[in-house]
Amino acid sequence: MNLADAALKVLQTADAEEKAHLTHRLYQDWQNADKGTLQPVSMPDRPARPYKPELRHPSEMPKRKKAGSRRGRVALLHALAHIELNAIDLAWDIIGRFAGYFQASDGFALPIDFYEDWLNVANDEAKHFLMLQQRLTEFDAAYGDLPAHDGLWEAAEQTRDDFAARLAIVPMVLEARGLDVTPQMIEMMKRHEDFETAALLQIIHDDEITHVRAGTVWFDQWCDYHQKDGEEYWQFLVRKYFRGNLKKPFNHDSREKAGMIADWYEPLAEAVS
Repeated sequence: MNLADAALKVLQTADAEEKAHLTHRLYQDWQNADKGTLQPVSMPDRPARPYKPELRHPSEMPKRKKAGSRRGRVALLHALAHIELNAIDLAWDIIGRFAGYFQASDGFALPIDFYEDWLNVANDEAKHFLMLQQRLTEFDAAYGDLPAHDGLWEAAEQTRDDFAARLAIVPMVLEARGLDVTPQMIEMMKRHEDFETAALLQIIHDDEITHVRAGTVWFDQWCDYHQKDGEEYWQFLVRKYFRGNLKKPFNHDSREKAGMIADWYEPLAEAVS
């Protein structure tokens, strides 16, 4: 079994639920596979997408309703499902796009452990998507019912040729931001006595800690090999590839569990008046 072929197969799958279920099947297949090789394949610029939801520029997205209402909760769950669908593709993309680093004989090389880490991430993201989709059905809704913004794949496009930048931006900025905001969502759901959604969000938050940690571990290894100061180089990459400042407040506890050091990200935070 070639994990890069598996990555291509998932990225070429348009239907959202099929993409998630395929990820689960490939994850299980890998547990019994010959893990000796990983051959590069030609990766698509963008993943296949279902015809719904309608994708819009972030500035064209409607304002979200208050989460206490049914419409507000559906909008929140739909937005999160869209993030998780993109996260499935992002995890597979890093496997396939950087397959050439597998046990490379010249220069920086990655062991199979790296690719298995991101396979685990993809499997978690598929689980999250299906959980959110199920919760939407309990509100008589489904993924695709509302528009979604098309900015999430931008990070993949910008870092397609830069391994360190991919790690710096996707897990260590975008997923780390999820660690900051998800606890607030959990408390909000509890205030509205939506304990089912709160429990679902807690699972997502706890899994995301391991995803961010995977990013920090492999970023550190890349920096060690290239004799880069991790803090300085991460800040350089964030300034280069990420628009704007990082947003406060930070969930320092969860970030620390994920291997994020406050001295790295605090200097890049927006000023708070």
